[in-house]
Amino acid sequence: MSETAASEARQVHHTCPLCEATCGLTLTVEGDRVTRVRGDDEDVFSRGYLCPKGARLADLQDDADWLEAPLVRRGNDFERVSWDEAFQAVADGLLPVREKYGSNAVAAYLGNPNVHNLAGAFYVRPLLKALGSQNLFSASTVDQMPKHVSSGYLFGRPDAIPVPDLDRTDYLLLLGANPAASNGSLCTAPDFMGRLRALRERGGKLVVVDPRRTQTTDLADLHCFIRPGTDAAWLLSILHVLFAEGLADLGAVADFAAGADEVQRAVEGFSPERTAAATGIQPETTRQVARELAAAKTAAVYGRIGTHTVEFGSLAAWAVDLVNAFTGNLDRPGGALFPRPAHARPDGEPGTGSGFRIGRWRSRVRGYPEVRGELPVATLADEIETPGEGQVRALVTVAGNPVLSTPHSTRLDAALAGLDFMVCVDPYLNETTRHADVILPPPRALERSHYDLAFYGLSVRNVANYSPAVFPAPGPSEADLLARLALVLGGQGADADPSIVHEMMIGGMIQSSVGAKGSVVAGRDPAEIRAALGDREPTDQLVDILLRTGPYGDGFGANPDGLSLDKLEANPHGIDLGPLQPRLPGFLATPSGRIELAPPPLLEDLARLESRIADAPDAGRVLIGRRHVRSNNSWLHNVSALVRGRDRCTLQVHPEDAQELGLADGAKARVSSRVGSLVAPVELCDDLLPGVVSLPHGWGHDVPGTATQVARRHPGVNSNVLTDGEALDPLSGNAVLNGIPVQVEAL
Repeated sequence: MSETAASEARQVHHTCPLCEATCGLTLTVEGDRVTRVRGDDEDVFSRGYLCPKGARLADLQDDADWLEAPLVRRGNDFERVSWDEAFQAVADGLLPVREKYGSNAVAAYLGNPNVHNLAGAFYVRPLLKALGSQNLFSASTVDQMPKHVSSGYLFGRPDAIPVPDLDRTDYLLLLGANPAASNGSLCTAPDFMGRLRALRERGGKLVVVDPRRTQTTDLADLHCFIRPGTDAAWLLSILHVLFAEGLADLGAVADFAAGADEVQRAVEGFSPERTAAATGIQPETTRQVARELAAAKTAAVYGRIGTHTVEFGSLAAWAVDLVNAFTGNLDRPGGALFPRPAHARPDGEPGTGSGFRIGRWRSRVRGYPEVRGELPVATLADEIETPGEGQVRALVTVAGNPVLSTPHSTRLDAALAGLDFMVCVDPYLNETTRHADVILPPPRALERSHYDLAFYGLSVRNVANYSPAVFPAPGPSEADLLARLALVLGGQGADADPSIVHEMMIGGMIQSSVGAKGSVVAGRDPAEIRAALGDREPTDQLVDILLRTGPYGDGFGANPDGLSLDKLEANPHGIDLGPLQPRLPGFLATPSGRIELAPPPLLEDLARLESRIADAPDAGRVLIGRRHVRSNNSWLHNVSALVRGRDRCTLQVHPEDAQELGLADGAKARVSSRVGSLVAPVELCDDLLPGVVSLPHGWGHDVPGTATQVARRHPGVNSNVLTDGEALDPLSGNAVLNGIPVQVEAL
């Protein structure tokens, strides 16, 4: 970099791409480096808030271990090759497997970072279509699939997830979430904790249900310790009280809700007295919370990962929606509402939706049902290891590290080593990609434009912000990369032009827009729309179409004051589109046009829950996970500033348990489950419910063959050595990562 370039510092505004909070950043850029990162005080949504992850975005951008070119396996080593060579290696290795054994012999795994970038959001679809396999797996089944199941059955749309109206509610009940560490999840809210403090300051009440005392519970008016995995039972006892005391009221949604009587009958067996032994929450506390929810001027219930990653995750997700509904707070300002993002499609006519179902196909080995087009990742190892027709013999991963993030990971690690061929789209040679035959690295975070397609649909306020790329990508864009991979899988050859896929994507979206009933561009000439897009990057053109045909869009000239990508780019601090507003019944996609409060599959699963709470509580110890504000699953552990300091990958143990087990602070303990064991340093912690121990998720960077220098110096232990691949929520296929029975012993 020249002295002149270094002296010409410029200010750039960019949305942070590292978590769901969508915070605005102000970057100081000198030449080809970011020299300072701070919160954007003028961002319309985050108002200057910045967490430690966003503050180190420059370090991630400069990570020396981020791969700059493709790698191809040669024997036991990797060789750096050209992009043409890499795609030819994919064609030579992957296509013969599919030709010999069929489409289902090639599986795909999609990781969490796909929802943090535009290419992952748009271009995975043509890639999977070209793959043509029913063996699709993703991080959704270790994270959030129960919420999609609940939303699908109730509202007809698996992605129709109501979010708490944090800025206007008078009462918030929060379960299984610690936004002080996570910044919020399935609820996009920059400075989540600041919003909770504002709730308290305006006279509202915060109730937190968690088996740990956290920074979030420290802010609460009431913290209820709960035994892990029993959230569904406790929420159903809340509903029992609402019905038994005549407090249930559907409010404004009563005219288009079905199944209230069935719900009332279904919760009769879940009295607070009956569930108390299982949950550990006293009946009088349950009744108090139920009455306060019903009496509050406005209220919202929010349940997250601790309620989803358990054996009754779908029931817990459903119960959250039911409590919001039967306190009159569903689709109500101050309650739980559906965002209307700038890229939303028009709502339909009630009664014309196709609804939701699961099980269109089942996994070959264990017969698990498909949900949203994918199978439980907990069964991926089964599909690789078990011989027979349809055995998975090759794998494509996109932005995922399942060796660390999925159940019984020791078994999956061994299974990946036995594949015939593996392709990974990933920036690192990590615990998963070390098994690959070809690694295709995407551009760095600031070498691509950014618009939060996923998270604006989960936002507590309707906003829009677009960030152009800060630096040019030295290699192909991620859209080009995924498009070429799709073309290889589609048999178009390793040298096929990615513009084939780009034009298919753009043309298809234009045709869909001009042909959609109620669209602002219905009946328009597609060529006119195409010409108006200019020569932006393909992902940006796709965003522009969505924005301009969305609820606030300019309609390609029909509404000159409306939104477009040009307008967003001219407003680098974002555009505020206003608070959330009711969207029902138009947003419903159920065939009945009503909220289906009592879906038969969920009602039928209640018998399993009733049987469990009828048993005496297990006196053994259980393991739960935990998050940290400087971590995000497994993919930020190679940033030294985010892992320095005292060891965070510790086994937290309550002092009472430690005394019984002969454990001392800083000593080593062996933790064992049905499927594995590990050794971790002990941290005495009276914030835990006795009988509960805790390990963080996403560590275990000590395996051979990786090239992540910082992570290897801070390896931690992999908690998924202990998670059981056979323990699932049966409706969603979600893995059980919390409430795992374990034995703990001193070393």
